[in-house]
Amino acid sequence: MAITGVYLYLAPTLPDAETLKDVDLQTPLRVYTADGLLITEYGEKRRTPITYQEIPPQFIDALLASEDDGFFEHSGIDLKGLARAVFDLVTTGRKKSGGSTITMQVAKNYYLSSEKTFTRKFTEILLALKIEKALTKEEILELYVNKIYLGKRAYGIEAASQVYYGKSITELNLAELAMIAGLPQAPSAANPIRSPERAVSRRNYVLARMYNLGKISEAEFQQSIRQPATARYHGATSEISAPYVAEMIRLEMIRRYGNKAYTSGYSVYTTINAKRQQAANAALQKGLLKYDRDHGYRGAQATYSVIPLSVPEPPELEEWITQADPTKDVDWPQTLNNWEEQLRELGDFGIIEPAVVMNAIEEGAWVYSVGQIRWLPFEGMTWAAPYLSVNSVGEAPENALDVVSDGDLIWLEATSSGLKLAQVPEAEGALVSMNPHNGAIEALVGGFSNSDNQFNRATQAERQPGSAFKPFIYSAALDNGFTTASLINDAPVVFKDASLESTWRPENYSGKFYGPTRLRQALYRSQNLVSIRILKQMGPATAVRYIQDFGFNPARLNKDLSLALGASAVTPLDMATGYSAFANGGYKVSPFVMQSIISDTGEILYEANPALAMAPPEEDSTGNFISEGVNDNNAPVENNSEQAENIEEPTLFAERIMSPENHYLTVSMMRDVVRRGTGRKALALGRNDLAGKTGTTNDQKDAWFSGFNPDLVATVWIGFDQPTTLGRWASGGGTALPVWVDYMREALDGAPEEQFEQPEGIVTVRIDPDSGLLASPGQKDAIFEYFKTGSAPTEYARTKDIIPYQEDETGSRGGSVIPEQLF
Repeated sequence: MAITGVYLYLAPTLPDAETLKDVDLQTPLRVYTADGLLITEYGEKRRTPITYQEIPPQFIDALLASEDDGFFEHSGIDLKGLARAVFDLVTTGRKKSGGSTITMQVAKNYYLSSEKTFTRKFTEILLALKIEKALTKEEILELYVNKIYLGKRAYGIEAASQVYYGKSITELNLAELAMIAGLPQAPSAANPIRSPERAVSRRNYVLARMYNLGKISEAEFQQSIRQPATARYHGATSEISAPYVAEMIRLEMIRRYGNKAYTSGYSVYTTINAKRQQAANAALQKGLLKYDRDHGYRGAQATYSVIPLSVPEPPELEEWITQADPTKDVDWPQTLNNWEEQLRELGDFGIIEPAVVMNAIEEGAWVYSVGQIRWLPFEGMTWAAPYLSVNSVGEAPENALDVVSDGDLIWLEATSSGLKLAQVPEAEGALVSMNPHNGAIEALVGGFSNSDNQFNRATQAERQPGSAFKPFIYSAALDNGFTTASLINDAPVVFKDASLESTWRPENYSGKFYGPTRLRQALYRSQNLVSIRILKQMGPATAVRYIQDFGFNPARLNKDLSLALGASAVTPLDMATGYSAFANGGYKVSPFVMQSIISDTGEILYEANPALAMAPPEEDSTGNFISEGVNDNNAPVENNSEQAENIEEPTLFAERIMSPENHYLTVSMMRDVVRRGTGRKALALGRNDLAGKTGTTNDQKDAWFSGFNPDLVATVWIGFDQPTTLGRWASGGGTALPVWVDYMREALDGAPEEQFEQPEGIVTVRIDPDSGLLASPGQKDAIFEYFKTGSAPTEYARTKDIIPYQEDETGSRGGSVIPEQLF
C-alpha cells in the first residue's frame, strides 16, 4: 500500500521518457578551416557524442563490470542492490552504496537533481522503469556514455579519452579503457591526472571485475595491471593553429546566439585554408624571431629552483636520463613534474617552446622541456650577444655560461641545424592573406602568440602604412590626368602652414633627390617628394574620394598632403582588402572569414554569399545569359559555397572601382617594384606574376609589405605595439618583405603563374627615358611604356627637352630647393 501510494503521488510528475530519443546534449562550439580541420572548440563542457556502434565492446564490458554488470538482464532497477543499500542505511545510519543501475543514473543525469532525498530516489526508480519501456538497452547505454561527467571538463567517454590520452576512445588499449570506465564514481577526486595512484587502483579494480566476470583472460588482466598510468592533460584538440581567427568567430557567434553558442553544438566553417594558415604562422614567427635575434639577447625570462644534479658528459646522456643520479638524494622526477606543469601553463608559442636549464657548462646546457631532457649546444647560442639598445648589441658570448645559468627559464627553437636558443620577441607583427576574387580570408595571424597577447593586430592595430599606401595615390593620379611617364620633379620642398607646429620638410627614405622623375620610376624607388607633388596637383579631397572605394574608412584618411606618405591609420586587413582590387582586375570585395554555420543536426543555418570580382554575364532582351561571367584574367570565378547545397542565393557581383586600363597600368608599376625596386627580394620566389609595395614609416616605427598575384593577396606588418623605432636598419623591404616571401613560397607552391591580361585600351609606345616624350627615331636608350589609348605623348624628345640633370657620386641629381608656392 505504501509503495502504491508513493507511485500514485509521484507518477503524474514524471517526465515523458520518449523525449530522451530527441535529447539535446550540451556540446561545444567548434570552429573549422574551409577544408574541415578543427581549429578549436569553445564551451564549459567538452563533449563529443558518439553512437552505440562506435563504443568499443571492451569498454562496454569494462563499464558494466564497474557500474552495472546486470544491465542487460534487469528491467531498470537492481532489487538486490537496492536491498543492500537499504540494509546498509538501516544498520549503519550511513549511505554506503546507492544501488543505482545505469538506467537510474540516466534518469538522474537527464531529469533529476543530485539532492539526496527519499523522494528523489523513488522518482529515480519510477523514471528508470519508464525509460526501460521507452528505449532499448543500447539507446540507454548511448545516453549514459555521452552524458556522464568524467573530470577535467570532459563530459562523455569520447571527450574523456581526448582529454586524458589525446586520442579517440576507439584507439585506447584495455588498460586505458578500464581507466576511463573507472572514472564515473569519483571523476574529480580520482582522475589519473590529479590522483594517479588512486586512479590506477580503481582501474585495476575494474580489470579484476572484468576478469572475474570472464570478459578478459588472465594474460590480458596481468598485462594490463602492470601498465603505468600514461594519462596527461590534453587541451582542446586542434588540428591547425588559428587562435586569432577562432576568437573572431567566437565573438560573432556570441553576437548572433548569445551564450547558447557555447552549448548548442554549432559547427562553424571558416574560409581559412589550412596549408596557407600554417605557412602564415611559420613565416611570421620566423621573421619576428630573426628580427629579435638580430637585436641581441635580453636574458632569461625567469629563474626556477635549481635541481642539484651532477649531469654527465653528452655520451652518457641516455643512461643518465633513465635513472636518478645515484650521487644525490633527490627525487628528481617529481621536481621535473613540477617544472612540466609550470611550462605547460605558459601556453602555446608555436615554433618555440619553453625550457628550464638543468645544468649549464661551457660547451652547452642540459635543458628540460615538456616531457624530455635535451642538449642545447653553445652553437645554438652564439647569436646571443647582450641587447643594449634597438641599434646596438654587446660583445658576442665566448661560451654557454656567458648566456645561461642553472634554473633559467629559456625558449628553444628546433631548426634543421639543431636546437637553438630563442626568446619571445618584443616586436610584434600581423599577416593577412585573402582570396581577391571574393574577399575570403585564407590566412590570418594577429601576433607572435595568442597565448602571450590576445590583441589581434591584423584587424585591430591601426598603424600608418607609409609607402605601401602609395599605389592608391598613383592609381588616383592615373584617373586624374597623369600617365606612367609623367615627369615630376623630385627635389627638396618646404611647406609652411599655420596649422603645422613647424615647417614641414619631407624627404625621401634614402635622403637623396633624383630630380625630374617619371611616375613609374617614382613608385618603384618609393620617392616621397614625387608622391607629395602628385597629390598636391590633383588635390587631397579628389584622392580621398577615389581611395575610399577600395574599402578604407574615409573618416580615417588624412585630408592633407600627408596622405601621400601613408600617414593615415589603417589595419593590415584594410591594406589586404584594398590590394585585392589590384589583384582581381579592379573590383571592390569585402573581407569575410565565416563561410557557414551548421547546427548539431547538420542543418545549414548560414552560408556566406560574397560578391564576386567579375563582370556579370551579359543578358539578351529576354533575360537569358549570352556570356559567362569572368574576371579580368578571363577566368570564370566560382563562389566558395561547398556547404550551400540547401541554400539558393542569387549570385552577387562586386563593384568595379578601377577601369581596366587604370588597373593594368597601376599593376604594371607595382610589378616593377618587385622587378627593380624596393621589393626585389620577392624575386627569390622565381615567379613573374608578383607585384606589391614596401612601406616604412617615420623613424622606422612600422615596416610593411603588401603584395599579390592574380589569385592571392597578402599583407605583412611588423612593429611594436607601442609605436617606437624598430631600429635604424629596419625597413619594409628588409623586415616585412622576407616574411611575405616565406609565406608566399608555401602558399603558392604548385600554383601555376597567372598573368595580368593587357586590356584593349592600352597601347605600347617607345619613349625617351629622361623626358617621358616620344623617343627620337634611332634613339638607343629608348624604352617601352604603356599608356591608355589617347594619353600617349605626341611630341618627340629633342636635346633641349632632355633636362640636363647629372647624377653625382651618390646617385642623386642636382637641383635647387623649389619654394612650395612655386609648385
